[in-house]
Amino acid sequence: MSEPGGALAAFGFVSFRRYQLARLCSVLSTQMASVAIGWQVYATTHRARDLGYIGLAQFLPAVGLALVSGAVADRFDRRRVVVACHSLVALGWTALFLLTRQGIASVAPIYAVLVLLGVARAFSGPASQALLPNLVPDEVLGSAISWGSTTWQVATIAGPSLGGLLYGLGGPAVVYLVAMAGSATAAALVLRVQPLPSSRPPTSRARSWTELLAGVRYVRENRLVLGLISLDLFAVLLGGAVALMPMFARDILHAEAWSLGLLRSAPALGATGMAVWLAYRPLVRRAGLWMLASVAIFGAATVAFGLSRNLWLSIAMLVVLGASDMISVVVRQHAVQLATPDAMRGRVGAVNQVFVGASNELGEFESGLMAEWLGPVRAVVVGGLGTLLVVGLWARWFPSLRRLDRLERGLKS
Repeated sequence: MSEPGGALAAFGFVSFRRYQLARLCSVLSTQMASVAIGWQVYATTHRARDLGYIGLAQFLPAVGLALVSGAVADRFDRRRVVVACHSLVALGWTALFLLTRQGIASVAPIYAVLVLLGVARAFSGPASQALLPNLVPDEVLGSAISWGSTTWQVATIAGPSLGGLLYGLGGPAVVYLVAMAGSATAAALVLRVQPLPSSRPPTSRARSWTELLAGVRYVRENRLVLGLISLDLFAVLLGGAVALMPMFARDILHAEAWSLGLLRSAPALGATGMAVWLAYRPLVRRAGLWMLASVAIFGAATVAFGLSRNLWLSIAMLVVLGASDMISVVVRQHAVQLATPDAMRGRVGAVNQVFVGASNELGEFESGLMAEWLGPVRAVVVGGLGTLLVVGLWARWFPSLRRLDRLERGLKS
């Protein structure tokens, strides 16, 4: 990524790199702990719906706090909000470490800690999204998003594998201890981040309901933004199979904990390769059509994963799934950021966080219930077919998606 803008750009890129290192530590910690939590919960209860409750416990705070968290990101120092959230996550990993050391006979305490983590994520998501455009000049925002996605995906590759390895060596307590150190390091790094001098600090007071709901109103009225984030919502909500990977690893592929780490890492491996490619070769034209095609490939790969009975074929399909999902993520993040005024990025980011959380955490809950009713294989296949249906419907209902061409500031619906 080039670094235009002389001293100003150099100042911003130092903070950008520091911020990405913090993100690496944070996501690495979360991904390690997610493997431990999933394996620990399923080993305790052997019920698919309990895997779904893992996502639900983290999603509910995001919904309940969406309006407040977005207003906080637009009113207060976004950097300090992110630091506070990393610190709260570190506290959550500490609680899981202590609970595990004492012995957990019920999964209820795990869910309680996950709610705490969900609160932290509810505030960190909008603040993090709104902070990123303040760290780099507009002309390199697209590459910054791609490199940021690469950082996230690298951590998502290494995290589950490392988590599975640590789990096998020392059990879940060791995983939570390492995760605690990672989140604390992330908080310390973000403390040293400084926005570009040209960026404006948050000024919105967002005290009235009208101001709090401004993000919801903006998304509802901007058909392009609504189409972008709702496509991701329903595609991943239906097609996501992450919550069921412990079941696939143990009961269908007949593998051990290390294989769960490989399965969890595989989508990130594909996504990382695609993110690096897009960082060097960004989408210049027909961004909307690329996004629709990538979501369709995501659905097809999900169906293939559900039908597979071979570990390496399953991993290959997850790599394809992750690569296609990354195209959708980069287009959505880039377009939403450029279409949103800076003073509203926190509130719009909060709405986006609810949609993303619904697709991920609520999707995990939906997957758990579907697997309980239909079995894991049918649940994944039906979900993948549902994703393909969503692509067709969204291409018809949101023509602005099909027309989206160049990713430039001031995008209109």
